[in-house]
Amino acid sequence: MTAAPFSALLLGPSAPGVASALQAAGFEVTQAEAGASTQGHDAVLLWARDAAALQKLAIRPDLPQLAFDAAVLVLGPAADADTEAALLALGVEALLPAEEPALPRAVRQAVLRKRHERQARHAYATDLATGLPHQAQLLEHMTQLLALRERAPAPMVLLVLHIEGFAAVASRLGAESANVLRRKVAVRLRTGLRAGDVVAAVGPDAFGVLLGHLEAQADGERVAAKLQRTLQQPLVVAGQPCPVRASVGLALYPLHGKDAQTLLQRAIAQAASVGTLGREGYAQRTERGPEAAANDDEGGGGGDGGGDGGADRA
Repeated sequence: MTAAPFSALLLGPSAPGVASALQAAGFEVTQAEAGASTQGHDAVLLWARDAAALQKLAIRPDLPQLAFDAAVLVLGPAADADTEAALLALGVEALLPAEEPALPRAVRQAVLRKRHERQARHAYATDLATGLPHQAQLLEHMTQLLALRERAPAPMVLLVLHIEGFAAVASRLGAESANVLRRKVAVRLRTGLRAGDVVAAVGPDAFGVLLGHLEAQADGERVAAKLQRTLQQPLVVAGQPCPVRASVGLALYPLHGKDAQTLLQRAIAQAASVGTLGREGYAQRTERGPEAAANDDEGGGGGDGGGDGGADRA
């Protein structure tokens, strides 16, 4: 069975002869204006006519996003050391002369490197108990978004939910039942969010929720309260009710930090500091002293959050 050909997108102006050279090597080549969607392409090629154009590429705000899944190559003159370092730091796979005779081979190798990187990233960054990305993947995704936010500021919120209830279920029903409960909690959180929001496992009893696109910072508090309400609804494992409770830590970009690790540490610390509350436990401040006993279900609140879907917070 013949492998599918690689797809190369020439984004913006293109050096003469590049498209025909790639097509002769079996690539599917698409030419598009700057700003066009790059989804579905294996490689994205950008052409810099001169040194000034190279320097503009080095501060291009969407370059990290382009390089997240596709192999990005820059064609043009030799870059000075600082410009080259800046482009590579933003995810560019290689800088090549446009007339490079081995260009198709270099593009093919870059695509294969990107595919292996993506496979390794997925294998390394998946929480096996839930199928969610875990902390490393969350931090990587946040770093990509923060690079864009530096050039196009917009509110971003990271929530961390510390869940109580897994240990009690493991003790009562067994470890596999506790894993089933973790998966049910993950699904409950995922269905309470928009498609563009990210849910990740950041510990055996904690989940991170990245709200990357908000109209206002206050939306983060509203989503935190909504997620807590969704977790008040009954969860059943092996025919047994398995109540859980959550405390929520909240970190705002740029108010609470401008890098992924700082924001995550703040949200984790806040989630741990407030203890679990039935209805309004998200952490903008420490609301009470010693935490209640784990899995203490007193005061869990009524179930007024049924039917909340991902679309009702827009």
